[in-house]
Amino acid sequence: MDDMKTHSTPLTRANLGAIRADVSRPKYDAADLSAGIVHIGLGNFHRGHQAWYLHRLMQQGEAYDWAIVGAGVRAADGAQRDRLLAQDCLTTLIELDPKGKSAEITGSMIDFLPVAADNAPLITAMADPAIKIVSLTVTEGGYFIDPATGGFDATHPDIQHDAANPATPRTAFGAMIAALKLRRDAGTGPFTGLSCDNVQGNGTVLRQTIITLANMSDPDLAAWIDEHCTFPNSMVDCIVPATGPAELALVQTFGIDDQAPVTHENFRQWVIEDNFCAGRPEWENVGATLTDDVHSFELMKLRILNAGHQIIAAPADLIGIETIAGAMAHTGIADLLDAIMRREVTPLVADVPGTKPLDYLALVCSRFSNPEIHDTTRRVAFDGSSRQPGFVLPTAREAVEAGTPVSGLALTSAIWARYCAGTRENGSTIDANDPQWAILVETAKAAQHAPSLWLEQRNIYGDLADSPAFADAFARWLSEIYASGVEAAISQYIAQA
Repeated sequence: MDDMKTHSTPLTRANLGAIRADVSRPKYDAADLSAGIVHIGLGNFHRGHQAWYLHRLMQQGEAYDWAIVGAGVRAADGAQRDRLLAQDCLTTLIELDPKGKSAEITGSMIDFLPVAADNAPLITAMADPAIKIVSLTVTEGGYFIDPATGGFDATHPDIQHDAANPATPRTAFGAMIAALKLRRDAGTGPFTGLSCDNVQGNGTVLRQTIITLANMSDPDLAAWIDEHCTFPNSMVDCIVPATGPAELALVQTFGIDDQAPVTHENFRQWVIEDNFCAGRPEWENVGATLTDDVHSFELMKLRILNAGHQIIAAPADLIGIETIAGAMAHTGIADLLDAIMRREVTPLVADVPGTKPLDYLALVCSRFSNPEIHDTTRRVAFDGSSRQPGFVLPTAREAVEAGTPVSGLALTSAIWARYCAGTRENGSTIDANDPQWAILVETAKAAQHAPSLWLEQRNIYGDLADSPAFADAFARWLSEIYASGVEAAISQYIAQA
């Protein structure tokens, strides 16, 4: 490895000409680019997805005035800023195709703002009239949503702070509001708020967050935002694993010394509602779908792909399987996914143009099975307190209302409850894997002997605890898991007619 690193070229714009010929690199000059987008949340997904679409437009000589300025609102984002600025905001993307890996360097991002507690640099940047879009990837749990009601959680301490101190906010949303106030007062007009997170109706949720928070301190500003700003819904899809030692070593095999490379599968999808108050890049020219019906696309993806991830991740981690591809190689877990989807989920999912639910399920299973994607079960199981109610439980609730089967979805909840007890079946400890881990562990341990206590977490389950069809199945499965183990419970479900 040391010898390999010696022959690697540090990733900078000045060094692009020295990169190996088989690695695609920007055809455009950074000096020709100007900022049009501020993006908050510079994780791997954004750089492997939205930034890639913009890069592809720039490769065609388009969208030079839509370059990305990166931003973060957490102190930890400062380390990512240092890494990316050191390499001129370039990123090496490595496509993990089972037929062979390939690499390309993207350059659609041109700056990364200083990270400050009061978000002053971010506010100033978003107030610049050249910025037409502010986009976000702040994770499913980052929108201050009350899972039980779907409404805005105005009681959160950070929200209370921003309402009381609108000029020095802690949150990305408070910063957006502060910038919009400056734009309104200067007469420079609104920007579009574009959520790129796996949240159903993500634009609607972002609008709710922004306007409700603004109304807590400045009702007139909230009304102006409501009238002038747009928040298009969007659906994003690409499996992008976290970067660790293996990924840092992999990029070296392409002769590149990149301290923040991104690996990704050989699939991307971006469906966007065409509702931009200040213009947008022509993403449709590079494969994005612009439509008035994002909901149908996102419902299929959230109910099948995202829920599918939750169905397989916890049982796999519980029995010591480290990767999603490894979970799919386990016959019982792969069959569990197929059975729950066919019996309980896909009958409640409508077709979208060009795709039927069972065809989409086959595509998802193929993607999950890609052995080149080292996506860990632990990463996918993270933040179940947001992902279970976001991806799995809406189908359970709909099934209860329709009187259709719900046993497998109850089993998924029971497996997650067993996971949150904090130990694998071999006795090893599951390190904290949820923002609410401490209370989840306490509740899970109590639920071993009183299963109803788990469903009484109304912030997660809402009224599902009141459904005998779901609650009784959950109790049976949790008892079976503790009595006979996860694999035995899975086998019993699969054997059901």
